[in-house]
Amino acid sequence: DCLQPELRRQTKTYSHMITDHYHYFHSGGECYHTRFDSWEFQRGQEGDVWHPLVNDPEIPEFKGKNRRAYWVNREFMNPERDEDYSTPQCFIKALDFLENNHEADNWHLHLECFDPHEPFACPTKYREMYNDTWDNRYHFDWPDYAPTEEDDDAIEHIRKSYAGTLTMADHWLGKLLDKMDALDMWKDTTVVLTTDHGHLLGEHGYWAKNYMFDYDKLTHIPLFVCSPEADPRRSSALTTTMDLMPTFMELHGGQNPSAVKAKSMVHLLNKEEDHNDAILYGYFGKDIGLTDGQYTYCRQALEGSTLYNHTANACNFSDFEKRDTLAKAELGVFMNHTHNIPHYRIKSKSRKHHNAPDHNLIFDITQDPEQATPIHDAELENKLASKMKDLLNENDAPECQYERMGL
Repeated sequence: DCLQPELRRQTKTYSHMITDHYHYFHSGGECYHTRFDSWEFQRGQEGDVWHPLVNDPEIPEFKGKNRRAYWVNREFMNPERDEDYSTPQCFIKALDFLENNHEADNWHLHLECFDPHEPFACPTKYREMYNDTWDNRYHFDWPDYAPTEEDDDAIEHIRKSYAGTLTMADHWLGKLLDKMDALDMWKDTTVVLTTDHGHLLGEHGYWAKNYMFDYDKLTHIPLFVCSPEADPRRSSALTTTMDLMPTFMELHGGQNPSAVKAKSMVHLLNKEEDHNDAILYGYFGKDIGLTDGQYTYCRQALEGSTLYNHTANACNFSDFEKRDTLAKAELGVFMNHTHNIPHYRIKSKSRKHHNAPDHNLIFDITQDPEQATPIHDAELENKLASKMKDLLNENDAPECQYERMGL
């Protein structure tokens, strides 16, 4: 029930993807791009293994992450030229798409840029806008996924490098919006701008994401919708990324497939209404988070608990699953929403977030947006835990999730 094939099947919508998100083309991302009618892949982001170079490139003294491909790709670019970075290249391709297709109807453009993402690399002019005074004592644009150990100067340098990388992306996004002005596209085109997660730049003493408590800075992501039907305002409705698919389906005049549990946001474009009363979020195998817009609730897994990875594809994030892993896996139909298609069930271990306390964290984000003071309230926790269980039920969660969460 992928968006692009459903749009094509139901409404004959033409879909096109422009991206520098190289994970789609690795093991675990197989065939995602082929769901589109056409696609373009801009190379060189992060650790994209692109340019062939047998001998090692010259690598300066550095701190943080290091990938050979990053240094190889830099050998083949001018780091002071915007157009040598994949993010501007994505926007240039999008400008071409609008120029060639603005008079056509019934299309969906998926423009996915990796930036602002580490390594926070951009031409010097963008960092200078934020008065970056880093003395280059070592190369530093890619912090480790770890608690901060660097001094204040290094942290400030990364924050300004992030700001510069973001500003480069904003500059090229501006060109796209200008092109829409020039082509008079706003009267019949909807634009949605969002992202997948936040990134800590030393806040709470951490770099990056994934391993720590899922702070609001990581999970409360921006969503901008500009549509001919929309009134300019800020909505208080509680939405989630999964709501994007049914939204696009409705905008194109299609219907949600029966397996899709999320809800279209179109009704929010011109009126203030309720949407979700609570949503779940988190990472596979870690805590389960819940928010109702006022409280965030972090439910931790029981010590030593297990869960299962359900997959029809014998791949993980970066490679094929090992033979011994697959030899231990079960093969069958384990969940109701899999259309009776057999799949692998692979045992995995639960994990707690870094420095997890001995209790489940609750915060009132309306009164404590920095999530500095946890709430200890057994009655409130029971209420939030009950809602979490309801949402797991609604979304056909596998039995292991209830067991490992003590629900």
